[in-house]
Amino acid sequence: MTTSRTGKPIVIADYDPAWPRRFEAERELIVRTCGRAPFAATEHVGSTAVPGLAAKPIIDIMPGLRSLDDAPPLIPPLKRIGYEYVPEFEQTSTSGEGMPFRRYFRKDLDGERTFHLHMVATDSEFWRRHLVFRDWLRAHPEDAYAALKRSIAVEYSARLTPTSDINVGYTDRKSEFIEEIIAEAERAG
Repeated sequence: MTTSRTGKPIVIADYDPAWPRRFEAERELIVRTCGRAPFAATEHVGSTAVPGLAAKPIIDIMPGLRSLDDAPPLIPPLKRIGYEYVPEFEQTSTSGEGMPFRRYFRKDLDGERTFHLHMVATDSEFWRRHLVFRDWLRAHPEDAYAALKRSIAVEYSARLTPTSDINVGYTDRKSEFIEEIIAEAERAG
């Protein structure tokens, strides 16, 4: 079972050239387990998908479905390969606004979070915006995003308690920067 992620400091690691290979290997495991048919595409997103960018060493995988109605039959096979489905993130809570348009899974290896899986429809804003952001960072490898993440991680870790939720605050603080990048990318067309 997945271990608790509360009370742990956020670690921002230097870029690891093994991240793309880890993504490819995990994508192949997912396809072998679930088949190719459910997925219109599967993308490596997040900071680990940007060569040279420092990141939390967790691979973000974004399987694109033609419809979210295709997601329920995929939950049991994903569980068999170690993914935990987290449906509570679809609902708004004290931790933040819910994402009913996403099916979120997480996977730990050796007690450490290793993969996040964000299953969404390929015609969704979530799909489009994540690819726009990733592609902008790949084309503009400035280090401002890594510096921001490192700064937020230090602030978060300084306020850490045994029950701190690892993502509350950290993700929110990055949001303004991400929104600015997406807006700039869309203006650039």
